[in-house]
Amino acid sequence: MHVGLIGLGLMGHGIARNVLKRGGFGLSFLDHPGNQPSDEIIALGGLAVATSAEIAAKADVIILCVTGSPQVEAIVTGDLGIAAALRPGTVVVDCSTALPASTLRMGQIVQEAGGDYIDAPMTRTAQHAHEGTLNLLAGGAADALERVRPVLAAFTEKVDHVGPLGHGHRLKLLHNYVSVGFMTLLAEAAAQAADAGVDPAVFVEVLANGGGSSAALQRLAPFITDGDRDSLPFFVANGQKDIDYYREMTTQAGGQTTVADGISAALSAQVSAGAGQSYMPELVQLFRRKAP
Repeated sequence: MHVGLIGLGLMGHGIARNVLKRGGFGLSFLDHPGNQPSDEIIALGGLAVATSAEIAAKADVIILCVTGSPQVEAIVTGDLGIAAALRPGTVVVDCSTALPASTLRMGQIVQEAGGDYIDAPMTRTAQHAHEGTLNLLAGGAADALERVRPVLAAFTEKVDHVGPLGHGHRLKLLHNYVSVGFMTLLAEAAAQAADAGVDPAVFVEVLANGGGSSAALQRLAPFITDGDRDSLPFFVANGQKDIDYYREMTTQAGGQTTVADGISAALSAQVSAGAGQSYMPELVQLFRRKAP
């Protein structure tokens, strides 16, 4: 199978290198200003192309790894998008974090064009992408998922089939609400501890030995104790986007968003202040008390 990749960012770069190195598949990727440096991918045999339609004209599997629903919709339906050039039987695997309602619309368009659509968002970090050990939450037809499992196996440790199309993104938003929410809460607590002069190592140890022990603590602890932000290269702006997607999804379902509203407000304030490209661990510093 030939693989097409649209979105050679922090996560997509790792996906591409493992599709080539571990999977041995041919790969075309969209040449885009938002890409990470592509020298390694080209050296491994990846081919840069100019449009999404060129990807669709060659690929048996198309992996989307972009920011959110507007970008996915533009790739699928826009001028020189994939829907108009899709080969019959092509499977589109959307690894982005997107709104379930949009995913269902894109799936219908791809199906009408003769392809299949799977929403398969990721639940690990850029380091896991680099190592080829991502986890995916896959929604869609079981037979379509089985056809692309050899490709997915090249860059994943685990792929869970979580239900019909849309359930992958629904569960990813639930997951990120909890994950980003925990990290935002923890960052605020760590900032207050620092403002009060608490030893950061003691703060981390107390939480780790009690009810505060969590993946969020593991990911933020290197910044809390040593100022190392690279334990989680995930932008604050993307965290806000995911929380707001969760709020939109939940509101459409008639659910409650009281806590999510507070998290959104905390992150939105930082994005508005120009810190959207800071990594999530840096919230610890951003939430610190400002000098009078």
